Amino acid sequence: MLQSYYKYRLFEILPGLTIWLTLFLSVLLSFIHPLWMIYFILIFDLYWVLRVAYFSFYLLLSWKRFRKAIKINWFEWLKNEIPDWEQKKNVIFLPIYNEEFGVVDATLSGFLASTYPAEKIYVVLSGEERNLEHWEKIQVKIKDKYAGKFADLIFNTHPFGLPDEIPGKGSNIHHAEFIFKDYADEKGWNYIDIIASVFDVDTIAHPEYFAHLTYIYCKHPRPDHSSFQPLTLYNNNLWESPSVLRIMAFGTSFWMLFSLGRLDNLVTFSSHSMSFKAIVNCGGHSKNIVSEDSRIFFQCWFANDGDYEVTPLYIPVSMDTVRDENWLRSLKNLYYQQRRWAWGVEHIPYLLWNFGKNKKISLWKKTAILFHEWEGKWSWAVVAILITLVGRLPLWVAGGEVRQSALFFNAPNILEVLMTLAMAGLLVSAIMSMLILPRRPGNHPRYGYLLMAVQWLLLPVSLIIFSSLPCLDAVTHLMRGKYLGFNVSVKKRT
Repeated sequence: MLQSYYKYRLFEILPGLTIWLTLFLSVLLSFIHPLWMIYFILIFDLYWVLRVAYFSFYLLLSWKRFRKAIKINWFEWLKNEIPDWEQKKNVIFLPIYNEEFGVVDATLSGFLASTYPAEKIYVVLSGEERNLEHWEKIQVKIKDKYAGKFADLIFNTHPFGLPDEIPGKGSNIHHAEFIFKDYADEKGWNYIDIIASVFDVDTIAHPEYFAHLTYIYCKHPRPDHSSFQPLTLYNNNLWESPSVLRIMAFGTSFWMLFSLGRLDNLVTFSSHSMSFKAIVNCGGHSKNIVSEDSRIFFQCWFANDGDYEVTPLYIPVSMDTVRDENWLRSLKNLYYQQRRWAWGVEHIPYLLWNFGKNKKISLWKKTAILFHEWEGKWSWAVVAILITLVGRLPLWVAGGEVRQSALFFNAPNILEVLMTLAMAGLLVSAIMSMLILPRRPGNHPRYGYLLMAVQWLLLPVSLIIFSSLPCLDAVTHLMRGKYLGFNVSVKKRT
């Protein structure tokens, strides 16, 4: 048992160790062998320019698919092409902690506005015993406004202090899933006919989302071997949020667009849908980790011996940025949200640990999925720092002999050309942000659109402070065995 503990701790240390070694060796080589470091930075910047082009290609490809998908009447397609579509039960899980009723109300109103009949949608609302007074008030308001408008409203109170749990979204959903399992068993439902959508409570689904989801689910040859990931847009309260929050929100949406288009190595994130059969088979969303939204994919992947995938949905769901009462608290919440997302590094030791237990999954599959997770966290932590800060260090500290070399004289010009090429990706992002931007509220001036474009100049600073540093914070906590709990993101609207 003790040997297993140290082995798992080693797996937890390794991701952060590779990240810190990269940064430490880059600084050390800048002083010891600056010429080597100049070669490295030039090659690395060239590689990153190619990555930007690769990213931009899939971003535009997904954008094209997204624009096409939202123009289709998916409910008509569903009725015309799927004779037994009414056998499917759409169930939505909404975990609630301290969100105000206005947030919950907007989400439920969005479900009612769906082209898919609301009377065929089951909503499981799960509040917390540790905030019981607030939860009871929310229940009363929900019942008063929405009773009889859905197939059923199922209320669950997640008890506080259950064994082997950490307080948070994962444990809340886990408890609600097995309460609903009893509900489904009483009705004699087949789990594969239940399409479960696990949403954050601020998730507003596009009117075509559930029709599109049900259509794709029914067309899938093995829907219990796939999760279904929508495009996530963080734009519910975008106009009211500070510029840095908007940039990071756009960045997350673009990352989702890129991931959906690329297909391979797509993992569930935030709000997602899947067969209830798959949920039951893998033991439900994890109740003792922070990143349950992506861990559920890996649970299913292992439960099916690597025979599990994520199917992209190009119909979006909209969510909130982490806006608070003032800009300083909003930025603080943004940092904590990014750190919580970066805490997904906890999947790496989980993968390494379970690889040894499952001999049916090929070495190639294991290597591919591990590389995707590891390289993703490594890039998240180091790329912005290497390009904007460390990349210039060898040019500043190089000695006289190095300064006489042709490479030293040409390096600044080469770097400038590479950075100019990389800026094309920034231009694509700025244009795309204007295309997915929600309509300007009447209380915002027309020049707000100009500010939305100019704000992208803040990107280099934003990437270091609100992307690289939170990721470094997360991996360092994991290295030290200082495990993070679930940080609830504060989201406010005007």
